[in-house]
Amino acid sequence: MKQIKDLLRENIKSLVKYSSARDEFSDNAAVFLDANENPFNNGLNRYPDPLQRELKKQIGQIKGIPAKNILLGNGSDEVLDIVIRAFCEPGKDNIIITPPTYGMYKVFADINNIEVRKAFLNKDFNLNIEKIEKLKDENTKLIILCSPNNPTGNSFNKKDIEYLLRNLNCAVLIDEAYIDFSDEESRIKVLDDYPNLIVSQTLSKAWGLAAVRLGICFASEYLISVFNKIKAPYNVNILSQQKAMEMLSNIETFNSNLIKIKKEKTKLKEKLISLSFVEKVFPSNANFLLIKVSNAEKIYKYLINNGIVVRDRSKMYGCKNCLRISIGTLEENKKLISTMKKYKL
Repeated sequence: MKQIKDLLRENIKSLVKYSSARDEFSDNAAVFLDANENPFNNGLNRYPDPLQRELKKQIGQIKGIPAKNILLGNGSDEVLDIVIRAFCEPGKDNIIITPPTYGMYKVFADINNIEVRKAFLNKDFNLNIEKIEKLKDENTKLIILCSPNNPTGNSFNKKDIEYLLRNLNCAVLIDEAYIDFSDEESRIKVLDDYPNLIVSQTLSKAWGLAAVRLGICFASEYLISVFNKIKAPYNVNILSQQKAMEMLSNIETFNSNLIKIKKEKTKLKEKLISLSFVEKVFPSNANFLLIKVSNAEKIYKYLINNGIVVRDRSKMYGCKNCLRISIGTLEENKKLISTMKKYKL
C-alpha cells in the first residue's frame, strides 16, 4: 500500500495554505484591526472562525472523534469536491463509483476533468468487488461508496469495504449521509486502522438542517490538514455554525424525530406493499424507500398532478420503473397512501 501522501496531487502536497486573520490571532485578543471589517457590531460584521473550532468540538463529542480529524464544508458537496481535487490530477487520474448512486459524484468529477469509471452494483445492489478490481489502475486515486446507498437504501457489506481499503491502493470515500437512520455502525470507528479512509456525513438529513448546508468530513489528521489547505478560508458562515450548534445541543429532539421517521418508514412500507401496482419495496437503511412499480412514469405524473412530489429513478442503472419516496410526516404519508390507493391502472 502506498503512503497516503503519495496518492495526493503533487501541487496539492506543496500548496501553501492561505492564512486568514482569524487563523493568527491570540485567544485573548480584544481589538481586531487586521481584516478590514466594519467595526460597528451588528452580530455579523466579523468574519467567522475559519476552522469552526467550537462547532467541531461539539460534533467531536457527539461522534467520539477528535476535532483534528474533522473538516466542515458547505454541505457534503463541498467535501466531495475538495477530496476529488486533493487526489485527482485533471485529465490524468480517475475515480471509481458504483451506480446506481448519488449523481453529484460524477458531476464533480466532470467539473474537475476527472475520468469516471463505473463498477455497477450487482442485482441485489451490493458491491461488485471483481468489477472494481478490474477497473482499478495506477491512475485510480479514489473510490466513492455511498452507504447507505442513494437511491437503493441498502448498506454495503463491511468486509467488502474493508477489502477495498486494504487491497486497492487508493483512497476510499464512504458517503454516510444516511448513517443516522441505519442500524449499521459508522466507518468513522475504524479511521485509525485505515489511513486511506475518508468518511463524509451531513446535518441535512437526520438533523433536519438541509437549508444550513453543513457537511462533515472525517479522516486522518494529515488528510484533514491537506483538505484545510484547499477549502475556502471562510467556507462555513457564522449563521450556519450557530444554528448547527443550537440543533446539536438538542439531542432529545433529534432522537425523537429519528424514532418517528423509522416508525413511519415501517408503516409506509407495509401500506405500499399492499398496493396492486407495487411490485417490490426494497430494504432500506435510510429515510426513504425505493419501490418498483408497474409504470413509474405514469404513477410519478399522477402523484405530481395530485400535489405530491417523489423521485422517478427509472433512468438509473438497475432501477427501471422505480420510484424513490422520502419518509414524510404522519399526515404526509397518509396523503400519499390515500392518493396512491385511488390510482387506476
